[in-house]
Amino acid sequence: MLDRLLSTFQNIHLILPAILIAIVFHELAHGFTACLLGDPTAKNEGRLTLNPIKHIDPVGFLVFIFVGFGWAKPVPVNTSYFKNRKLGTILVSIAGPLTNFILAIIAAFILSLGIIRSRLILEIVLNTILYNIVLGVFNLLPFPPLDGSKVLASLLPTKFEVMFYKHERYVYILLLILFITDGINVILSPALEFAQNIILNMFF
Repeated sequence: MLDRLLSTFQNIHLILPAILIAIVFHELAHGFTACLLGDPTAKNEGRLTLNPIKHIDPVGFLVFIFVGFGWAKPVPVNTSYFKNRKLGTILVSIAGPLTNFILAIIAAFILSLGIIRSRLILEIVLNTILYNIVLGVFNLLPFPPLDGSKVLASLLPTKFEVMFYKHERYVYILLLILFITDGINVILSPALEFAQNIILNMFF
């Protein structure tokens, strides 16, 4: 554990830019999509910005740095503005992870060009690929408060959707248990490897 913390501190300059890119664009995508669908809440609260301070959740950010995956401050969304509440919720929810995968693809493309000569830039680009894949995959898990839970709930018939949200705190507890027992890695590892292979195989 001490070795991991030491390594993280030594490489913070390589990790931090990648995490900030992943988090900021993830949350910006949520807010921008909601705005396109008629919900001005994120815009009114100043969340349609590249300023990382507006998007960082202190605990989630630290977990991201030291554990490898984490979360940001959720963008406020008022689904009553959507013409189709369920479809709007799904589109807003998947916008964040989808943006992360697009960023990972862009970074992989840049890497494939072979034009990077700086070791520092190379490491940042590699981390950008990694952390965007991690944030994208992690947020697709069907556990509250992650994006995947909102997609799952919206796909359910309304009465089951209401039941899901009524009992979501218990599913949230399950997510915490997975963190504590390291079971989250058992779930994430195959999905991360799969997503990474798809993206890297596009260019290498």
